[in-house]
Amino acid sequence: MKVTDPLAEDDSRLDEFRQRYRMAPDEATRQIELAVTGGDWGVYGYTTVDQARRLAEALHLGPGSRLLDVGCGRGWPGLYLAVETGCSVVMTDVPIEGVGRAVARAATEGVTDRATAVVCRAPALPFARGSFDAVVHTDVLC
Repeated sequence: MKVTDPLAEDDSRLDEFRQRYRMAPDEATRQIELAVTGGDWGVYGYTTVDQARRLAEALHLGPGSRLLDVGCGRGWPGLYLAVETGCSVVMTDVPIEGVGRAVARAATEGVTDRATAVVCRAPALPFARGSFDAVVHTDVLC
């Protein structure tokens, strides 16, 4: 899956996020994430695995469901939900570095056939109304 960056212009507001996503999490960060969220997804947020499971239940996700993850970062929790429920996920975010890591994680998890990544800003999502069964938007700064 190829990811292109339509937001390649220099945007100083995004530079910090781009820098963070360029770095792989170190072991200390991984241990903190495991302790705080209960998972190992390379996240910078605080949505726990238990909360993600409750989202899956509340949204009635399963095979055949289409999920939109706005502000996906490295793919959490959208990819996790795809892995756990069998749904398809479209992940969107602005920093191509984060979306690229989400694409790599989709391959690691074996869900590239059910995961798509789009670099875009939330106010300009390029999807028709009714394209998704559910939307998640967790740990996102506006």
